[in-house]
Amino acid sequence: MKISISSVKFKADKSLEDFIQEKITKLATNYDNLISGEVILRLDNSENQENKIAEIRLNIPGNDLFAKKQCKTFEEATDSALDAIKKQLLKHKDKIHP
Repeated sequence: MKISISSVKFKADKSLEDFIQEKITKLATNYDNLISGEVILRLDNSENQENKIAEIRLNIPGNDLFAKKQCKTFEEATDSALDAIKKQLLKHKDKIHP
């Protein structure tokens, strides 16, 4: 599965990109119908400590799944967004295979 990771308003380091790659690859092993994924990391301009945003879009046959989460760290935001994506995948799987 092809995964695209981009960052806005900062340069993501290799360890963060590896963390995201590992998490999505692990998800892909459990759901074999994932086509591609896109992760966008961005810093919010607010004074709030929870200014790290992770947006994840996964392409599956006939649909796109999307989740956007904001937390104190990019790792937390990514984990939270992936949890939301997992729920969407389960719903989609239940629709296809009732």
